[in-house]
Amino acid sequence: MESITKPRSDLGVRTLSGIAMMLVATVAILFGGWLFRIFVILVAVGLLREWFRLAWQLSSDGVGRLLWAAGGIVYIGVATANLVALREISEMYLVLTVIGIVIATDTGAYFAGRTFGGPKIAPKISPSKTWSGLAGGMLAAAILASAVGSHFEAFAIWQPLIGAGLAVVAQAGDFFESWMKRRAGVKDSGSLIPGHGGLLDRADGLLAVLFAVAILLAVVHFDAGVWRLS
Repeated sequence: MESITKPRSDLGVRTLSGIAMMLVATVAILFGGWLFRIFVILVAVGLLREWFRLAWQLSSDGVGRLLWAAGGIVYIGVATANLVALREISEMYLVLTVIGIVIATDTGAYFAGRTFGGPKIAPKISPSKTWSGLAGGMLAAAILASAVGSHFEAFAIWQPLIGAGLAVVAQAGDFFESWMKRRAGVKDSGSLIPGHGGLLDRADGLLAVLFAVAILLAVVHFDAGVWRLS
């Protein structure tokens, strides 16, 4: 009788690599300055490498690949440049808030989706994403944005609205990267992070939010912790 070998769980590897990522990112954010800039540059290079790899699979002609590559340079370039800008204009306040909103979105979506289930948003692109999960992510992000906003200034209705809106953006970024991988016929964007796949797999939602915040900053002026229309 043949023995059946169960596949080894990668939970330990995922946990260790996740902790390592958090430690490196935390140190870079805390120190700021050139250390943070170098960290972001290295991450941007890694993200672009994976994007180009997907772009090569997404199109079979040179023009299509060039357009995908150019789009990636703009998308990733604006998002990562904005990350550095946020760190410099507000020290750690905005950087941690943006990252916190993405984490809150993922956490709220996970627990709401597991608890309530229900219809899928786009099962052919991401089979696990549900409308209840999206609602849970929006609620969690809205609560976090309200809590942070109330700490630095008086509560305003735009705070939860922006939090919920950025949660939708984060989920859209996740869907977009999933769509790219499915169209390219790959499971992960890369294999740089043990147990997690590539950098794009981990930063898809954050990239979308940073890009959206960059657009928001183009029409809204930030001064001493207060948002004002330009």
